[in-house]
Amino acid sequence: MPAGAGVHSAHRAKGAGDAMMWDLLLVAIGLGVGTIGTLIGAGGGFLLMPLLVLMYPNERPEVLASISLAVVFFNATSGSIGYARQKSIDYKSGWVFVAAGIPGAIGGALVTSHIQRSAFELWLGGLLVVVAGLMLILGTIRPPKAADDARASVPRPLAKGGVLSFFVGFVSSLLGIGGGIIHVPGMVYLLRFPVHLAAGTSHFVLAFTAAAGTVAHLADGEFHTAWQRSGLLAIGAVVGAQIGARLSKVAPPSWILRILAVALGVVGVRVVLQALRVMHP
Repeated sequence: MPAGAGVHSAHRAKGAGDAMMWDLLLVAIGLGVGTIGTLIGAGGGFLLMPLLVLMYPNERPEVLASISLAVVFFNATSGSIGYARQKSIDYKSGWVFVAAGIPGAIGGALVTSHIQRSAFELWLGGLLVVVAGLMLILGTIRPPKAADDARASVPRPLAKGGVLSFFVGFVSSLLGIGGGIIHVPGMVYLLRFPVHLAAGTSHFVLAFTAAAGTVAHLADGEFHTAWQRSGLLAIGAVVGAQIGARLSKVAPPSWILRILAVALGVVGVRVVLQALRVMHP
């Protein structure tokens, strides 16, 4: 054996081992994101995107957004199947929200490529801090009384919901967060949806808007370097979505929301500080 061949083999084995551990980490992250995201009906992008920003500090925003949106698509599709079995989706409202959300999602995805990384991080971190604050505030407010989940004939303010869905679709694709973390509280407190029905319907809408945003990134040529990472995260997210849908029947999400709010606030501040260091070294 040539001198040094054993050393090179050891380095290759170590490299392969590190790559395998990194792949398993991505699957585990997808599992956690999928479980928690589906449990509260948020799709998980609001958790995944800041993690991606911190894990890949040199990656372009549009690439990270395309990874997150692709994972949100698989997570939301899997979660929607679980919620559909529980009859927790308002399809009449959902289709209206899908029609309004898709144009916003495409527009947001196309704008992302024109944003500098530091500005992207600043917007993302700021939004996370705002969302965290709202989650803490809304967590102390009792949701408005709403009709039973099964009453599909209950009238909904669809026009107001369409405007909300367009805004959510744009912001979610722009920042790669999926949008459920904004959509669900909006549906509950503005549109007076029951909490469980809002989570299921939001997941249904997210499946379509995230798909539209992913296709827009694909057409823009930004997804070709991201599909492997997206696939590993999606494997975990699909499994986690089924777990989250089952847990949603028995686990009250209020305590989870409070914990998440604190975690989001901390991560949001961390992302903002990272952006400010880059902008003002």
